[in-house]
Order: sequence, then C-alpha cells, then structure tokens
Amino acid sequence: MSDKQMNNNELLYNYLLQLGDNSLILGQRLGEWCGHGPILEVDMALTNIALDLLGQTRNYFQYATEIEGKGNTEDDIAMLRDVRDFKNVLLVEQPNGDFAYTIARQYFFDAFHYLFLNELKNSSDERLQAIAHKSIKEVKYHLRFSSEWVKRLGNGTEKSHQKMQDAIDDMWMYAGELLEESPIDKEISLLNIGVNLNNIKDNYFNNIKNLLEEATIKVPESTYFQKGGKEGKHTEHLGFILSDLQWMQRTYPNMTW
Repeated sequence: MSDKQMNNNELLYNYLLQLGDNSLILGQRLGEWCGHGPILEVDMALTNIALDLLGQTRNYFQYATEIEGKGNTEDDIAMLRDVRDFKNVLLVEQPNGDFAYTIARQYFFDAFHYLFLNELKNSSDERLQAIAHKSIKEVKYHLRFSSEWVKRLGNGTEKSHQKMQDAIDDMWMYAGELLEESPIDKEISLLNIGVNLNNIKDNYFNNIKNLLEEATIKVPESTYFQKGGKEGKHTEHLGFILSDLQWMQRTYPNMTW
C-alpha cells in the first residue's frame, strides 16, 4: 500500500469518526429524554430520533473499523476512546436544559445535517454515498420535527416564546462550529470524498434566519462562535456524557451480550 493510500485511509478514518461522533453524542443526549418528555408523542419522537442517530453512528463506525483494519468493532470506537479523542462539535454535547433548549440544539443540528447529507450524496466514496442516501430520509423528518416545534413555541404563549428566544440566544454560540472547516474537512473535500462546508454555509444561515423570523424569534447578531470540538477540545459536559455511555464497558471490560 502506498504512502498516499495510507494517508488517505487515515484521513477517511478520522472523517468517519467526526461524523459518527456528532450523531453518537447527540443521540445519547436525546436518549436522556426517554420517559421524561413533556407529552407521550414528543417522548416517543425524541427517542426515535435518538435511535436514528445511533443507527447512523453504527454505519460510520463500522466503515471506520474496516478502514482501520485492526480488528476493532464499532463498540470499541464508541466505548474505549477518551474525551480528547472525540471529534464531535460542541453543540451536540450541550445539556438538554428545558424542552426549548433541546429543540434549539436539535434545530441547529438538523438544519446543518440535512444540507450536509444532501452534499454527501455526491461523494466519490460509494459507501458514504449509501450512508447519506439512507440517513437523509431520517434527517428530513428530524428537521421537520424540530422546525415545527421552534415555530410552535415561538408563536405560542408569551412564556413559550420567551423560553424559545432564550434557548436560541444561548445555543447560538455553538451553531457556527458546524460550518467551521477542520484540517480533516479541508483535506477530505479536496479529494471529493467529503463535503466542502463552504458550499452549504450561506444556505444554512439563510434557512435559520427565515425559520426564526417565521417563529417571531429574533436572530442573534453575534458572529462569534465557540469551536474546538473537532480538534478534541470539549466542554466539561462531554466527560459526564461519556461516564454514562462508557460505564458498563469500562467497569466490565470485554463484556458481550
């Protein structure tokens, strides 16, 4: 195998971790709502979205283990890495807060995720194409769900409107990192394997602006966004998520069902 192939494989491996980690951590967060949703329908919807995201995670991680070629499984990738090895954006690790906060976090991710997968369908990598084609069907529903709730809360009572506005304002600082190109993003897009994030940046922010205006929510004016998650620099919240996610495997190593 040539040095170029090895480098490209390593690049693809890390790109797959970046994509899978976003879905894994957000899925874990949404799973915390199971049995605690404001109404049964929403409880079930959030749980189903979490399951969709975990299914997408498995697709990315299974491919990653094949690329790595060390005999690891998708469970090893999820359960045996430390905090600094995770490449998810900061947005997805933020606490659920109240329902409005969960919806704000979900909407920002969904607005990005749908555009991202639509571009990923054009990847030169057939496996990524297949994952994108399958996942976008699920994410289309995720986006409809979160968008409708932003509008419902924004146009609801005075209290629901204020809670939605507060959630959007507080989550806004994390919304831009999704479009920040990491070194991995830049290199993989040059190979026509990954998505050039600059191609979806304008649509992302325009779609958010239009939706928030429809929900009578003010669009935050700040252009400063927190970042670092893609390079393994996380908030304190990720450590607590992983302590729950990885407890069983770390307490009873190599256990199987």
